[in-house]
Amino acid sequence: MTTAASPTIFDTDGFLLDPWMWSESLADRIAQTDGLGTLNELQLGLLHALRREYARHGTVTALSHVCHLTGQSADCMQHLFPSPREAWRVAGLPNPGEEAKAYM
Repeated sequence: MTTAASPTIFDTDGFLLDPWMWSESLADRIAQTDGLGTLNELQLGLLHALRREYARHGTVTALSHVCHLTGQSADCMQHLFPSPREAWRVAGLPNPGEEAKAYM
């Protein structure tokens, strides 16, 4: 993602430093780099819901609630991403900190 000619946009854990730089195309590039392939509509819907909830609350939201907001089953995260941490990262949200990452 980062080249010698471009500034570093990720922290050392791979989280986007500025969440406002996020776009669906950046999310797709992150997913491709991480071996997830091209994101589908369900995954993109979940990423947008994660971002809305983060903007609203400023913190990690219960993932089952985010699944509910997208009209999916409470365990949708397990089917759409390898881990909640990966979904958070692909959503372009900032590093949630060590304690929160332990629960992801």
